[in-house]
Amino acid sequence: MKVIVINRKHGGSRSFELGRWSRALLSLCCLGLPLGMVAVGYLAGMQSEASSLRGQSVDAMADELAQQSEDLDALKGEAELKLQALTHSLAELQARMTRIDALGEHLTAMAELDQGEFDFSQPPAVGGPIGGEFSVDYSSMGLSGEIADFSRRLSDREQQLAILESLLSNRKLEDQAWLSGRPVEKGWVSSGYGRRNDPFNGRPAFHHGIDFAGKAGSDVLAVAGGVVTWSGERSGYGNMVEITHGDGLVSRYGHNQKNLVEPGDVVRKGEPIALLGSSGRSTGAHVHFEVYKHGRSVDPSSYVRRTRRR
Repeated sequence: MKVIVINRKHGGSRSFELGRWSRALLSLCCLGLPLGMVAVGYLAGMQSEASSLRGQSVDAMADELAQQSEDLDALKGEAELKLQALTHSLAELQARMTRIDALGEHLTAMAELDQGEFDFSQPPAVGGPIGGEFSVDYSSMGLSGEIADFSRRLSDREQQLAILESLLSNRKLEDQAWLSGRPVEKGWVSSGYGRRNDPFNGRPAFHHGIDFAGKAGSDVLAVAGGVVTWSGERSGYGNMVEITHGDGLVSRYGHNQKNLVEPGDVVRKGEPIALLGSSGRSTGAHVHFEVYKHGRSVDPSSYVRRTRRR
């Protein structure tokens, strides 16, 4: 194989004759160079594509992490709001429980129960055998649901206690207005109700009350709750206290050494209203006890004997 090289500038030429090995080397160069360039381009393209894929993967992971972070922040905020709501609900339930405890103690005092029978300052006594280890379905124990159920039960208890308080208050008022018992703690009946001889002139006369003799200066007690409608001197009675009890009932307490109440005062059953004495038309220390019903005097004995409301 002969290769001729022509020089354009000088117009000359030179020829080379290639042998078998030279032709093989030239053929290899002519064919290998394009193939090498193709291979290098392919490898470069592969590396570029891999780099691009790696970049896209990293970007996708970064976006996913950012989204997860946002979701986590949202869940955290929602959990904090729920916790605040539960804390507020729990505070309200505690306040309601405090009111129920106070109401329970008040009702215990009103009902005059034995001390310690209902102690609202202590937790309720509970007990029972231990349950099975796997007997509780924890999946159904939602805290919000438990608080709502507890709130409903508290509302029921509050309503029941309020009704009980109303009933006890009404019963207390009725008991206070119920005439019963004696107007003195210690003493004896010195004169009964009805006809008798007048202690001053000996003539027959009607005695409109019962006389309880006792120690001068001892307490004269209200036989029922009511409003004082008279407190002062009255002809024949000396120092007298009159109490109106409602339902047309009025009680009078005469010959007192000293009155302890004034008109308009509200008195309770068993409260001292005067000191036993001998003022007015009297022969000794005693209290003249009268009961009027709808303006007419009645025998106080029936009221003295009924010491308890039935």
